[in-house]
Amino acid sequence: MTTTNEHLAGLSATTLLRFATAGSVDDGKSTLVGRLLHDSKSVLADQLEAVEHASRSRGQEAPDLALLTDGLRAEREQGITIDVAYRYFATPQRRFILADTPGHVQYTRNMVTGASTAELTVILVDARNGVVEQTRRHAAIAALLRVPHVVLAVNKMDLVAYEESVFAAIAEEFTAYASELGVPEITAIPISALAGDNVVEPSANMDWYGGPTVLEHLETVPVSHDLTGCHARFPVQYVIRPQTAEHPDYRGYAGQIAAGTFRVGESVTVLPSGRTSKVAGIDLLGEPVDVAWTPQSVTLLLEDDIDISRGDLIVPSSDVPSATQDIEATVCHVADQPLAVGQRVLLKHTTRTVKAIVKEIPSKLTLDDLSQHPAPGQLVANDIGKVLVRTAEPLALDAYADSRRTGSFLLIDPADGTTLAAGMAGESFAGAKASAAEQDDEGWDF
Repeated sequence: MTTTNEHLAGLSATTLLRFATAGSVDDGKSTLVGRLLHDSKSVLADQLEAVEHASRSRGQEAPDLALLTDGLRAEREQGITIDVAYRYFATPQRRFILADTPGHVQYTRNMVTGASTAELTVILVDARNGVVEQTRRHAAIAALLRVPHVVLAVNKMDLVAYEESVFAAIAEEFTAYASELGVPEITAIPISALAGDNVVEPSANMDWYGGPTVLEHLETVPVSHDLTGCHARFPVQYVIRPQTAEHPDYRGYAGQIAAGTFRVGESVTVLPSGRTSKVAGIDLLGEPVDVAWTPQSVTLLLEDDIDISRGDLIVPSSDVPSATQDIEATVCHVADQPLAVGQRVLLKHTTRTVKAIVKEIPSKLTLDDLSQHPAPGQLVANDIGKVLVRTAEPLALDAYADSRRTGSFLLIDPADGTTLAAGMAGESFAGAKASAAEQDDEGWDF
């Protein structure tokens, strides 16, 4: 049974790609997504008919493919994307989960949501405008979120006469900026989403380009979902105690494995108590198994009767993370109200939520030149900055660079439950160089 599950997990890993689109407003993200869906034959006939009808009612002769993703009434009326639109489609080569994110600056926080689980991000640029501030902002977020693959789609090439020099200049500028942030892989593709050039079919208008189309790249980019080699972490979500005649002594700890692999007989440690035991059994879909791995949802049974509750973390005794009450992190501020020094917040890490206070905001990122603005005092909507948070109880966070699942957290307003910021523990940009100001005694050596 274990061998079969491992085979199925490996098969799934090669056939599913999660990706997000981003870019400045009116760069054509929704049109690109609509073109992908339309030209890959992933649109139902009634969906296309509804889009054609809506387009005609707006005086457009050709169907506006952006309407395939812009589902909110306000989006259609204003011709913009406001919310993250998730779309599911497939080709014979791969299955896709797509997050179409907004381009307006005030909706940048929505991109954080859409890209947080993505393995690839498509960043669109209008060929007429080139790299703008919002392009740099989206590249910075992709780098912060450790998205392994970034595609630069230079759109509206039809409006610049399909000139190779225009594409080359934009690709060079973006690649230099993203590389400085530490983005590991950048692929630039010249397209026209409206006309369909290099989206699904190769363009006859750009014979100077010999690379893949957008869909071809999405179908062939190597994607690894293998988190089994990461630090094994099991956040407890629920304690199962049936106390029935059939199961009088059953005590199981249910949750989703955040990373790594757990095996029956393995020595484990429960945090924050530090108590140790061994895995006596693993239940998966009501059946016992010998081994389980991320992202399976399972129930762990331990040999010893330990006081464990929601929010506790079960880890291998050979790989226990250090717990701390002082968390250094980079955050993307997503709320309308600012985040200020001295503010009391709730910090949610996996299934655990603790009280915390913002002790310092050492700096805020300036996107133009990637410099750090020291001691801003507060962060406002869409700001990216460094914070030092002191928690009421010790937390065991991994570095975000090691695990996107257990190295991330949320800061929440305790008054109304509003999410204030999305945080990433440890170092920020993978390849960015720390400035001299950041390396002194008052700063952090990122």
